[in-house]
Amino acid sequence: MQLRMSARLLASAGALTLAATLSSCGFDYATDREYTPTAGINDRDAQVDVLSAVVVADHEGEGTFVASFANNDQQDPITVESLAGAGESTLTATDFSPVEVAPGQLVNLATDGGVTVTGDFGPGTVVTVKIGFDNGENVEMSVPVVAPCDEFEGLAPSTSGSSSGESYECDIPAPVTGEH
Repeated sequence: MQLRMSARLLASAGALTLAATLSSCGFDYATDREYTPTAGINDRDAQVDVLSAVVVADHEGEGTFVASFANNDQQDPITVESLAGAGESTLTATDFSPVEVAPGQLVNLATDGGVTVTGDFGPGTVVTVKIGFDNGENVEMSVPVVAPCDEFEGLAPSTSGSSSGESYECDIPAPVTGEH
């Protein structure tokens, strides 16, 4: 009885093992990457994460900036000191007050109604926003402007009192039926 495997069989088994190892998931698993399915944009480059940032507007020129700020510093609070347009953006925060984020905590601007902003934008556009923190860091983001529909309902300034401009309609038109 021959106890020795042929060289061809050993090479095949080795190639099969190597192929299984190299073709498995490997590095950079999709499940290891951060992903937040939302209309908003995230920035995790500073000590404070800016999460789900959007401007909610139901007409041209006025909206509400909403985002969540997550302080990654477990020892010290960090204050969001400024919110303004950057680059060619004309965005201006009209009622911004500094926001303190406690150590390891999250503050959601939507809970308090957000920050009213004005500028040259409307639903479907993107504005560049610069957010400044008291630790000297700044975050610059291209933030989408969304209509006050679905999860953003009630966050646009005109839905809470203002009435300037033509409002965006959230209703989806009925499908056209009939002969072609």
